[in-house]
Amino acid sequence: MNNKFLPAAEAGLRVSRLQKMMAECGLDAMVVSTNANVYYLTGCVFSGFVYIPVQGSEVYFVRRPAGLEDSRVVYIKKPEQIVEELQKMERPVPAKVAFELDRLPYSEVLRLVKAFGCSETLNCSPLLGNARAVKTDYEVEKIRESGVRHAHVYNSICSVFRPGMTDCELQIEMERLLRLDGCLGIFRIAGESMELFMGNVITGDNADAPSPYDFAMGGEGMDASLPVGCNGSVIRPGSTLMVDMNGNFTGYMTDMTRSFYVGTLNEMAAKAHNLSIEIHNRLKASMKLGTAAKDAYNEAMAMVEEAGMADYFMGHRQQAGFIGHGVGIEVNEWPVIAPRSRHMIEKGNVIALEPKFVIPGVGAVGVENTYVVTDNGLECLTNFPEEIIEL
Repeated sequence: MNNKFLPAAEAGLRVSRLQKMMAECGLDAMVVSTNANVYYLTGCVFSGFVYIPVQGSEVYFVRRPAGLEDSRVVYIKKPEQIVEELQKMERPVPAKVAFELDRLPYSEVLRLVKAFGCSETLNCSPLLGNARAVKTDYEVEKIRESGVRHAHVYNSICSVFRPGMTDCELQIEMERLLRLDGCLGIFRIAGESMELFMGNVITGDNADAPSPYDFAMGGEGMDASLPVGCNGSVIRPGSTLMVDMNGNFTGYMTDMTRSFYVGTLNEMAAKAHNLSIEIHNRLKASMKLGTAAKDAYNEAMAMVEEAGMADYFMGHRQQAGFIGHGVGIEVNEWPVIAPRSRHMIEKGNVIALEPKFVIPGVGAVGVENTYVVTDNGLECLTNFPEEIIEL
């Protein structure tokens, strides 16, 4: 069975961080049940609840799968049994309990509130978001490994391209290479109604097609049921190609985009791509510990405006309102690099910076790298050539 819990020291580090936050907020306990947060706290995914008291050890109340063995595991059939089981353990029944209000269905929240007899409904989602934004050394190594394997697969993009291919055909080849190299396939995304299959390969005018999803780039997609990404466009001479594919090899992912061109490279596309690299270099130098995320965004935006490229930055017909985001178990974690972000850059943040451009009639260009914030600044975890590459 692949359900292996985190090493005790690592789990303890994550739980103690949350317990400190809970104490500062006056909480007695939190109950966590969504897959990404259960995985963060335990190292595996199960149907059930992670119960974390403000003091003392956590309890894993499990419904499925059968066969999990650990001193923290207690099997239940329904959440109403949690309080009963706590009483059997002679643990106090908490009065102020927080739940994942940002992620749970309303009906599930009501059921949990009733089960605990809570007089008020409290939210632990911000605490979990803040905790997960600062990675432990263990998490950084998982992400680092994904970055190495991610770059290894990108090294094969040129070898699988054939003249006359469509964006979809190339993406299928990329998906095959990723899976053969160990990519887990799942692309967990934080945020409401966010969906994507394995990644995004877009070329030509499809790069300018607006999408309902809050991604940096859009694309029409292959069907109205998933309106994002490749749409079957032929990768034509004179166009660019942007590849932003899944980097989840370890349960923790890297986010990496590279750009390509066929035939003659459009002058404006070349200018925009070089500007993207310049933005990366500038932010690598300026994003120190304690930097406001919004200041990093404003610095990049000032460079774009000075270059006269604002109309094409982060989209053209529809422009994204950010240039970067946290990465880990999910993409679009905290911090968010955006003009109204309240986040500050902290040691242990893992951030994907993606200053991208869409040139009408040509396609998308730009670079996305994943960085870890250290005492000495940003360390890149997605080491692959950044120059736009000829196919």
